[in-house]
Amino acid sequence: MNPVGSTQDGTADVGRAVEGSREATARLFATLRTVKDLDVTRPSLLPGWTVGHVLTHLARNADSFVRILHAAGEGRAVPQYPGGAAERNQDIEQGAKRATEVILEDLEDSAGRLDATWHEVGALVWQGHGLRADGSLLPCRVLPISRWREVEVHHLDLGLGYAASDWPAEFVTLDLPYALDRLPERLGDPAQRAEFLAWIYGRTERPSDFVLRRF
Repeated sequence: MNPVGSTQDGTADVGRAVEGSREATARLFATLRTVKDLDVTRPSLLPGWTVGHVLTHLARNADSFVRILHAAGEGRAVPQYPGGAAERNQDIEQGAKRATEVILEDLEDSAGRLDATWHEVGALVWQGHGLRADGSLLPCRVLPISRWREVEVHHLDLGLGYAASDWPAEFVTLDLPYALDRLPERLGDPAQRAEFLAWIYGRTERPSDFVLRRF
């Protein structure tokens, strides 16, 4: 594996996050292997998404990271999804309708391509970036922890017995600061923000009726 070291902003150690994403993927496949006659049309824990939607999303997410990393190796910055959010959503909707074995093979192949790419890219690639759907920069150095997050959270979303209590402590330690940093934008109501801040300072009881926007 190429030595990639730590990210300059302390987001995570890239090499460890790569290994964490690999281990998370192995746990995901272990869960899928225990399910007899997996029904990809069954609703997941994500409103409006079936198990097939979740698995297809994970496959396309892996491919999007491969695209970004390869382009960064050539000194280019490309969109995570060439057609933006519309193309992403269309690919997921269409992909979710496929047969179970096709979805699982796609997931395995895409995960394998990403794992190979983690190893292939040189150290300078981690200084490059891609582009999110809104046009903002998506630094290559955060892709490993982002992939780790995608696999851990969507593994839970499948509703196949994997829970937040199964998340590795290291993942929680690395990802919790990121989640907390994004909390203000998820609390759309200014009143909720004030109440939450008061709770953090120990001035109110724990809030129980917050509505958070999904990541």
